[in-house]
Amino acid sequence: MVLFLTSYYSSKKVFILDIITTYGVMLIGLAAFVGFIMAWGIGANDVANAMGTSVGSKALTLKQAIFIAMIFEFAGAYLAGGEVTSTIRKGIIDSAYFIDAPEYLVLGMIASLLAAGIWLAVASYFGWPVSTTHSIIGAIVGFTAVGVSVDAVAWGKVGGVVGSWIITPAISGVIAYLIYLSAKKIIFDAASPILNAKKFVPVYMALAGFIMSLVTIKKGLKHVGLELDAVTGYSLAVGIAVAVGVFGFVVIRRMKVNLDASEEEQHATIERIFAVLMVLTACCMAFAHGSNDVANAIGPLAAVVSVVNSGGQINASSPLEWWILPLGGIGIIAGLALFGHRVIKTIGTKITHLTPSKGFAAELAAATTVVVASGSGLPISTTQTLVGAVVGVGLARGIAALNLKMFKTIAMSWIVTLPAGAVLSIIFFYILTFLFGV
Repeated sequence: MVLFLTSYYSSKKVFILDIITTYGVMLIGLAAFVGFIMAWGIGANDVANAMGTSVGSKALTLKQAIFIAMIFEFAGAYLAGGEVTSTIRKGIIDSAYFIDAPEYLVLGMIASLLAAGIWLAVASYFGWPVSTTHSIIGAIVGFTAVGVSVDAVAWGKVGGVVGSWIITPAISGVIAYLIYLSAKKIIFDAASPILNAKKFVPVYMALAGFIMSLVTIKKGLKHVGLELDAVTGYSLAVGIAVAVGVFGFVVIRRMKVNLDASEEEQHATIERIFAVLMVLTACCMAFAHGSNDVANAIGPLAAVVSVVNSGGQINASSPLEWWILPLGGIGIIAGLALFGHRVIKTIGTKITHLTPSKGFAAELAAATTVVVASGSGLPISTTQTLVGAVVGVGLARGIAALNLKMFKTIAMSWIVTLPAGAVLSIIFFYILTFLFGV
């Protein structure tokens, strides 16, 4: 009996390895294709995190936003996308369950990429801003729980992801609300808005420089081996903040303004200043987003390539082949160019009316929340964070300023994202196991 079982499991392992060896090139090619689809979905949907408010506030035209986003998203993905990526995204599943069944991990990751990519394409078509991270997590959890074992899923981390739906948008909304109200009270409602703008706008610029520096350090530079310690990172951010504040003070002080202009004209001048700030913050967010969220596509792809190239061995991390990062970067800009405008319009115009000052408050609040969440280890969706911030600045004008119907639609799409990714992944996983005879 023992000999029989030993022989059975040995033959099964040989069969598994034979599949990986025989179909290795095909599996990598298929993974590359669906990885491109996932990257395409990231570009089509998540880029609104960086550019939606800029377009909605008319700081940038749609074409300008797409062009700028293409540059900085691709730069972030290609230059800072990481030399090494986690095999299992966010540690959401236990790789130990796949040691004796590496073919399940390979086929499951392919199924997950396809499932998440399709869901993102559907959401982007309808203009729904959903979380790409939640899409891929839902897909990975789906095939693992049904196709492998329920115990292989780190349900505590899944619960943390679900909890972030409520926590991070709420935090971001409150911060955006406070930032905008402070600007309104200190600058726009002052007896002389222009004079107060000269005094306080450099302060907002310094704050933006500090926060955006931390976002770039925490979400971007760490991927190129420049993961700075806390003291160095914060010191660098403070130095940049001071430099930005001084620069802003000098530039604004030299601005020629008409103090006798009407209040409306003064407000328009101030909004133009905030528009410049929005463009700068949007570029930083796009770079950080490209560097961080490209892992949602290349992480599972790198896992497949690693397992196939190692003959079925599963490692904790996967070194990236030279072609993976460019594939992710090209996929992002392709999705952005084709479908990106739909989600950008939703963020920028369909939730509430945005001006450059309101858009700046939302962008800065979202970046602040990203920094806080990264420091505390809280799972976060930049999409949901920014939507929460936009809602926050809308509430500063009263609930009537919000398009509640659109907000309900967006919230529903968030709820559907995890199960949609899971269901599609399960279907594709079983199709693939059938096709490959596993």
